[in-house]
Amino acid sequence: MSSVNTEFVSDRMLYIVQRGQWCNIIVLNVHAPSEEKSDDSKDGFYAVLEQVFNHFSKYHIYHMKIVLGDFNAKMGRENIFKLTIGIESLHQDSNDNGVRIVNCAT
Repeated sequence: MSSVNTEFVSDRMLYIVQRGQWCNIIVLNVHAPSEEKSDDSKDGFYAVLEQVFNHFSKYHIYHMKIVLGDFNAKMGRENIFKLTIGIESLHQDSNDNGVRIVNCAT
């Protein structure tokens, strides 16, 4: 595999595009704001995350996209999230970052 493109989107986000044999692999690495940060900080982070992911979804629909990193999230076992994350979780209740990442994923 050879790297096609690497870009630092912000101090909390970067992506690498690797050329694969059958498709390109886009790895997006993130470090979300901690639970104590302001809602504006979190809103800004998730807005940029969605913008970057949508950019790749629009132009690279047949490529593999992997989003990984530290989301500082606890995803709980609330009924509303069962369709997205299933019934297994280490946590009983989600924190704000957990709700945000589940909403972003859906």
